[in-house]
Amino acid sequence: MAHLQVVESPLQPQQSPFTQLTTHFDAPSQIAWGYMHALPRPCFTPALLGELLAWGQDMTASHADPARVPVKYFVLASSVPDTFSLGGDLDLFMRHIAARDREALLHYAMACIDCSYAVHTALGLAGVTSIALVQGQALGGGFESALAANVLVAERGARMGLPEILFNLFPGMGAMTFLGRRVGHHMAERIIRSGKLYLAEELHDMGVVDVLAEPGEGEAAVHEAIRREEKSRNGILALRAAREVSQPVSYAELARITEIWVDAALRLEARDLRMMERLVSRQTSRAGASGGPTSEALGA
Repeated sequence: MAHLQVVESPLQPQQSPFTQLTTHFDAPSQIAWGYMHALPRPCFTPALLGELLAWGQDMTASHADPARVPVKYFVLASSVPDTFSLGGDLDLFMRHIAARDREALLHYAMACIDCSYAVHTALGLAGVTSIALVQGQALGGGFESALAANVLVAERGARMGLPEILFNLFPGMGAMTFLGRRVGHHMAERIIRSGKLYLAEELHDMGVVDVLAEPGEGEAAVHEAIRREEKSRNGILALRAAREVSQPVSYAELARITEIWVDAALRLEARDLRMMERLVSRQTSRAGASGGPTSEALGA
C-alpha cells in the first residue's frame, strides 16, 4: 500500500463514516464488502476515491492489529440499481480541461491509479483476494476498476465497455494493462477501439469475466467463488503470485499510461468536449430516473 494517500477518519470494521461508500465486514468469513454510491452520478468522484483509499488503509491496519480480525477477501460492489460505476468524473474532466489545469487532472488520474493498483495487488497483503462484483453497467473507469480485481464476478445481463473513443479519448486508468492480461493486448485494443458495450456473457466467453452469476444472485456467486477458492487456496494464491512474475503489473506502467491519457485529454477539441458534456447530461438524467444509464445514454 505504499502508493495510498493518508486520509483522515479510517474505517472501523463495523462502522462507516463515509458518504459515498457503504462498508460491512463479515468477521466470521473475513470478507469486507464495499458498496459504492457516489452522487450526483455513480462515478469515481474525488470524494469516493478518498473513501476507497481510506477503506483500503483500514483493511491493511486489520492485519497489523492483533486485536482485530484480519480481512481475507474484499469485495468492491455498488448499491446503485443497475449500475456498478459510470467510470471517471466527466464533469470534473471538462472543468480541468477548460482551465488547462494539467496538474489537477493528473492528480485525479493518479488517485484512480492508486485505487486500481491497491485492488490489483490486494492491498499488498499476502493471502488477501480482491473481488469485483458487477451488477448492471460498468463503463470506462468503472470497467477498469473491475478488471483490476483478482476475481471479476458479473451477473448475466450486466453490460461493460470502454466508451471513451466516442469523445476522441482512450481509457487511461488501467484498461490496456488489466484487459491485456486477460485477453491479450491485440484483443484489448480492439475492444477499446470499438467503444461498444459487451454483455457479461460475451465477456465470460472471452475470458474477461471469471464468474458468471444469474441476475440478482451476484452476492451468492461471490460466496460460492470464495468457497471454491478456500478448497485450493494455497495453490491458487501461489498461481496468482506466479502470474505476477510472468505478467507483472507495475505502478510505473499504470502511471505512465495515465500521463499519456492526461496529455491526450488536454488536446481534446470543442466538439469532443460537447460530446462529453452531452454524455454527462444524459448520464445524470438517466441515473436520477432509473438508477443507471442505458446504452442510449452513452450515445451508442
